[in-house]
Amino acid sequence: MITADQQALKKMAAEKAVNDYVKDGMTVGLGTGSTAYFAIRRVGELVKQGFKLRCVATSEATEETARECGINIVQLNDVDHIDITIDGADEIDPNLQLIKGLGGALLREKIVAAASVLEVIVADESKLVQHLGSKASLPVEVIMYGHLRTAYALKRQDCEPVLRMKGSEPFVSDNGNLIYDCRFKEIRNPFFLESAIDTIPGVVENGLFLNRATAAVISHRDGTVTEMQRRE
Repeated sequence: MITADQQALKKMAAEKAVNDYVKDGMTVGLGTGSTAYFAIRRVGELVKQGFKLRCVATSEATEETARECGINIVQLNDVDHIDITIDGADEIDPNLQLIKGLGGALLREKIVAAASVLEVIVADESKLVQHLGSKASLPVEVIMYGHLRTAYALKRQDCEPVLRMKGSEPFVSDNGNLIYDCRFKEIRNPFFLESAIDTIPGVVENGLFLNRATAAVISHRDGTVTEMQRRE
């Protein structure tokens, strides 16, 4: 359960990122999740102030929230690039490598990230880790057909894959797929793991976002906000 203090931290990071990075006339990618929600709301406020923005949503839930805020939503196929995407993350390591996807939108988030000139992550300090996999499971989106076999292959990567549920039924992504949350002790070689998972038949995408983020805006309990930049 997210506390009021956590909500305040998420809001602080999200609003600062929007204020610092979003400029009038941009095409903006809108992320999915509890921190990205506050970024969407702030973008909506800019629109009400007169900003002319086109926005691409990373999930059906994000699109619904954005439309409620009066934001002009366009489809990814209708733009040649995205100036900036603001999105959350579930883990951030010191090299600005990420785990994302606990909100269930990892596939669309990764497609939108790849189309973006800048990918800015917003999070509170609880998302910072020394090694990926230390706190969060790694989400892996798989097709329904033969998913138990896919899960068996995932387990051979030295993890415990757990089928994500929504109530008494399996969670189904916006793309009609299932998600396995794979618990690792820690991920020491994320680039190798990403490649190994992506070669498993039945896997659609995984939640390792490597060399995707340009910067991360991080809020801290002492009231400060810091920024991480990816080192080339």
